[in-house]
Order: sequence, then C-alpha cells, then structure tokens
Amino acid sequence: MSCDYMEFLRRCARGLLGAFVLAIGGSMSAEARDDYARERGRMLDDIAALTRETRFETGRAALSERVMAAMAKVPRHEFVPTDQRRNAYANRPLPIGMGQTISQPFIVALMTDIMMVMPADKVLEIGTGSGYQAAVLAELAGMVYTIEIVEPLAREATERLNRLGYRNVVAKFGDGYQGWPEHAPFDAIMVTAAPRDVPQPLIDQLKPGGRLVVPVGGQLAGQTLLVLTKQPDGKVTRREVMAVRFVPLTDKAGKQQ
Repeated sequence: MSCDYMEFLRRCARGLLGAFVLAIGGSMSAEARDDYARERGRMLDDIAALTRETRFETGRAALSERVMAAMAKVPRHEFVPTDQRRNAYANRPLPIGMGQTISQPFIVALMTDIMMVMPADKVLEIGTGSGYQAAVLAELAGMVYTIEIVEPLAREATERLNRLGYRNVVAKFGDGYQGWPEHAPFDAIMVTAAPRDVPQPLIDQLKPGGRLVVPVGGQLAGQTLLVLTKQPDGKVTRREVMAVRFVPLTDKAGKQQ
C-alpha cells in the first residue's frame, strides 16, 4: 500500500473514533437530561395526584397550567445539596443545611397556586432558603423580593439565583417578620416558615386585593396554612387551607416569632 493510502486510512479511523465518542457523549448527555425530565414528570404526577386527594381541604382539584409549567421548568436539583440530588424531585422536603429545608414540591405548587400570581405582579417571599420557591415565583411574577434570616443561606441563594439567570429576583439577608417596606406594597406575599401568629407588618404591606399565604402555629400545637385576602376597604378575610408542617419563623436569636 502507498503511504498516501495508509494516511487516508488513519484519518478515516480517527474520524470514525471521533464520531463514535461524540455520539456516545451526546447519548449520555441526552440520557442525563431525560433522567431529570423523567424525574420532573414523576414529580408533576405526584403533585397532581395529591392535589386531587386534598381537593376537599384546598378547594382545588387541579392546579393552574401556569403553576405546573413553572414547576416543570425550574431545575430543583440545582437547589439542593449535592448529596441530595438523587432525591431532588421526590415529593418530600429535603435538608439544605443550617437546620433548614426545601419544601415538598406539592406544598410549593399549592402555595404558589393560592397566591394567584400574575405576570406584572410584585411579590414578597419570607424565607428564601435555597431559593427554589423564589425561582418558581420568578417564572410567574414580574418581580420577586425574598428575605432570608440565615446569612449563609441568603448568600448562597443569591449566588445560585444569579447563576441560573433569575434577573427578576432580589434577595437579601434580614428579618422577614418586618417585611420589606421599601418595596411595599406587594400584590402577594408568601411566608415559607411558620410564625406563631400572622405578622402584622406583612398585612400592612399587602395591596388591596392582594393575598398573603402563611403557615401559622407552634411546633407542638400544629400548624395551619392560611390565606389572607385584603379587601379594597382594607379589611382582611382569612381562610384555613390545610394542616402543614414548616420550620419556625425565627428571629436572629433563633426563637420562633
């Protein structure tokens, strides 16, 4: 064989090997994406099933398409510690460090649905945690303000939300019980930790027609998820949704507020 022909064969072999490696790599990447897609699909199925099961408590047999689309889009595995990623789409709360948790997907979806967030709304979240709930709200609202009292979590959540491209979220370290008066009033407010009673500053910072979704109660006595609606005349109505269990809303000393 001539040298030119041998070189031609070597080039072909290198090209085939490269194509094979690219094909394998592409297949693995697609498979990894499909794994998360399947996990998210199962999570959505679980949310829909639990919604039907609790319809007599919540008054909802199904959640809105916008909320379900947001739950499908947000990469929950990015908001849990590395050692919890295998459980990221399981329908249960997961530890995120510092004694805090990321809420059960069903509860995230239900509370978001109850808020009835519109695209131009300005919303406030108390209890940023890892930033997952803020990301879900950011898919639905015009602007999201979120406060976390545990400084390392606030810092990590800010970095994570920025890295993932959530430009309509502003997070800060602080005491959420007092709300964020500089940006009030809000179209909707969500509290993702349980105070003993509904914080009055949050009611004051709610727009007429706005909704406040908050779990209320002690760790031993039990907690109830409430939705408060401020009427045009300033009066507030409240409705009990269902029994829930959240970490307590604490002050900087760690005591429940």
